[in-house]
Amino acid sequence: MTTKIIYSRVEIDSAFDATTWQKKIFNELATNFRSRSRLFPCTFGVAGFEADQLRFAFSENMDPGEVSAALKCYLKDAKSFGKNTSLLVLSRPGPIQSLEHYRARFWSTLDGIHQTDDTEWPETIPAQIDSAGWEWCFGGEQIFVVCNTPAHVNRQSRRFSSFMLTFQPRWVFNGILDTRETAEKATSKIRSRILQYDLINPSQDLGLYGDPDNREFAQYFLDDENRAATCPFHSFTKKNQNEEEKVA
Repeated sequence: MTTKIIYSRVEIDSAFDATTWQKKIFNELATNFRSRSRLFPCTFGVAGFEADQLRFAFSENMDPGEVSAALKCYLKDAKSFGKNTSLLVLSRPGPIQSLEHYRARFWSTLDGIHQTDDTEWPETIPAQIDSAGWEWCFGGEQIFVVCNTPAHVNRQSRRFSSFMLTFQPRWVFNGILDTRETAEKATSKIRSRILQYDLINPSQDLGLYGDPDNREFAQYFLDDENRAATCPFHSFTKKNQNEEEKVA
């Protein structure tokens, strides 16, 4: 019998008992998406959840190998799930650590996932992280990554009871962020909701992919006090374990 790796919203209801950690944190996530008194900022995520286009995976300790397997499984059929699809990987809740702990854990996990990727980095994507055209890739796909942690307080839109990663293929933004006009229309509602949802002003690191001054890596893990973003790697290569200098 094959063990299931990723789940739809509907499948989770029957796959996990109400007493399991998986079902408990999923219920918390569902409450966030469905709240009508406190509107979740990402309208695309809400639409994807209600249409059952999102997919979910569970990794007790966010093991890079397990996340890699879930991501491979997801990307294989992702385009059939719908235009608002993303993969959300949830870990088991534990003692709350510092924000810096989660920042380091995020980049270490992302690098660990990259180390398992048997597909070459796309030739059209710069290797250097500190560039306008850079984006994290896996399986030959450009992927926007979002990290949520229990340590976020001011930035409630990036808070969750456990360490959580969201993977959004770049193609989900086709037709939405293609031009500045369509991008501003799509993001204005989200930014308006962020102002109501968070206890801090929107990060200055939020921007549009490809803009000369935009850096995608800065949006993956947002600080809780609007400080400048950092990343421990200059590029994602198979030798990252020897590259510990931070991006200037």
